Amino acid sequence: MLTKIQLEDFKTKLTARKAQIEKNLTGTTLELDEMRNLELNDEGDYAAASAESAVDSAILMQQRKELNEIELALDKIKKGTYGVCEMCEDPIGRKRLEVKNFARFCITCREINEKEQK
Repeated sequence: MLTKIQLEDFKTKLTARKAQIEKNLTGTTLELDEMRNLELNDEGDYAAASAESAVDSAILMQQRKELNEIELALDKIKKGTYGVCEMCEDPIGRKRLEVKNFARFCITCREINEKEQK
């Protein structure tokens, strides 16, 4: 089980990452709005803007997904269920949580879950 100090450390990391993502989302959304309002001079400008917009949209989707995972993890800290695998209910290893602070599954269950997703 995680100590109170370790839990606080994870909470701090998750909260900092959440703030960074929210800042990124706001900035990227503003950039996309500005790009939509640009007067594009030719097909090359339009193609470049479209490609950049597609990449930004993909990044936005990934960041929103991560933000949801972080909010779920912060909620688990409040409820006292953080660091417990959602499938087998065994503790998630601290090293795994260090790598992925918002991990929902232990390594074994993560592999099972990913296979089921495919």
